[in-house]
Amino acid sequence: MALLASAHRNQADIVASAMTILEVSHRGLSRPRLDWILSRVRVEPVTRDSARAASALLAASGLHGHTHAIDAVVAELAARQTRPSALLTSDPRDMRKLCESHVRVVPV
Repeated sequence: MALLASAHRNQADIVASAMTILEVSHRGLSRPRLDWILSRVRVEPVTRDSARAASALLAASGLHGHTHAIDAVVAELAARQTRPSALLTSDPRDMRKLCESHVRVVPV
């Protein structure tokens, strides 16, 4: 929540992949809290073109399969954002492999 507040104060554009909604969903998730967060970010769909670009990132990084599929979609979305851009992640090692050099990977 503090990260969202800070980003808004700094007028940062906050973007999330639609796949992230699936990734964070679990039985104990507060739907009202998720809805509140999603109301403050721009959620981008996964299109055929974005999926193909994410697939290319997987191939280039040496990663593969469903284990890294959502990460690749998120990295592809980050790469399309206006520079400079940062990607907040709990998996910085794999995301650094997937992200282009102009995307700053920030562990959270």
